[in-house]
Amino acid sequence: MSAPDPQPTSPGPAGTPRVSVLCERADFLRAARAGRAATAGFLLQARARDPGEGDGLRVGFTCSRKVGNAVARNRAKRRLRAVAREILPQTGRDGWDYVLIGRPVDTAARPFDALRADLRGALERVHRARGGQ
Repeated sequence: MSAPDPQPTSPGPAGTPRVSVLCERADFLRAARAGRAATAGFLLQARARDPGEGDGLRVGFTCSRKVGNAVARNRAKRRLRAVAREILPQTGRDGWDYVLIGRPVDTAARPFDALRADLRGALERVHRARGGQ
C-alpha cells in the first residue's frame, strides 16, 4: 500500500510553486538533516529535494511539549501556518521542503510582522547556504 500524497494547501497562482503539507515522519527527518536557520520566533529547516521526489514546495509545522500545553502548541502552529501561507508562495523555492519549528513563548508572543521578517530572513540564509540552487 502506498503512502498518501501530501495534502495541498493552495494551488499556487501563476508563477508561484504549489504548496503542500508534509505529512510523513521520514520527510521531517530528511529536513532535519539539511540546512537550518534559527530566528527569534522559530527554527526553519530546509532541504532541496532530489529530482524525481516531486515538484512544488512542501512545508511542515511542529512544536514540542516545551512550547506548552496543547492549546499553546496549537496557537503557535496556527501562527506558523499563517506566516508560511503568506510568505512561502512568493519566497519559497520549487522542489524544496521546509519545516517550521515553534519556540517556547516566542512563537505565540512575537508580533506577526516580526515573524514575517524572521521567515524572509531565514529563507534567504538557507537558500544562500545552498549556493543559490
